Amino acid sequence: MSAKTIIVTRPSGQARQLIEVLTKSIELSGVAKRGFPEILSLPLLTIVPKTDEALADHIASLLQNADLAIFVSPNAIECVMRLLERGWHDFSKRIIPIGVMGGSSKSALHNHGIGLEKEPTPIVMPQDNERWDSEGLWRELQSLGWNWESKRVVIFKGEGGRDWLADTLKNAGAQVDTISTYTRVPLDIDNPAWQAIHDLDFSKSLWLLTSSEAVRYLGSVIQDQFTQNFSSASALCPHHNIADAAEEIGFGEVFTTEPGDESLIKASLAWLTL
Repeated sequence: MSAKTIIVTRPSGQARQLIEVLTKSIELSGVAKRGFPEILSLPLLTIVPKTDEALADHIASLLQNADLAIFVSPNAIECVMRLLERGWHDFSKRIIPIGVMGGSSKSALHNHGIGLEKEPTPIVMPQDNERWDSEGLWRELQSLGWNWESKRVVIFKGEGGRDWLADTLKNAGAQVDTISTYTRVPLDIDNPAWQAIHDLDFSKSLWLLTSSEAVRYLGSVIQDQFTQNFSSASALCPHHNIADAAEEIGFGEVFTTEPGDESLIKASLAWLTL
């Protein structure tokens, strides 16, 4: 195996895109002249969209009277759009503004034409990319000056995860409906992808971690199934909550980057030069 290894832990489709861009960036940068790193995909969680018609009807009914829809991730956007199979402007007689927590979600909306219409859907997002999270979105929403006691909000998310934003909106007086549109299925411990991890020299590994839930699952598998631990390994995390989870499962070195693939790639290149 090569001198250094980068492990991408996103779901398969998202991992493939990141690996392609990362590989090209390494080639162009010249940082790997002494040996190209191994880049492994370890999809710790698989996103499984919900598909039942009753849920689709329920969502369509809620949106008829919604004042704001919030998508917690690009996965939430893709699952809702796949489930509803309608244009965003078709759900209400008035345009429903959308709140998202980061640039990837805004790009996902644009991929569906949302925010690019003749009469664009307003998209509310934290302006500071260091605050691309629930708290950052809440700050941005407060700047709207809305009376939350008169507002109905629908939040689309996966099963589990944080409820901080929903609770904060409820405490402000909003009527909030939280809809789970997908589940996350952990990578089976018998999956062949784990074999490459068994063969890995952890002291020469960089783990790209983009989900706190995935990190916690990774920690449980390593503890139960491996003789190695993460004390000599490095982790790269685009949010302080993920970095905290990485530290909790024992990573010896944890780097926190700004959100977005560009920052992950830049930090990965920097690690290769160490």
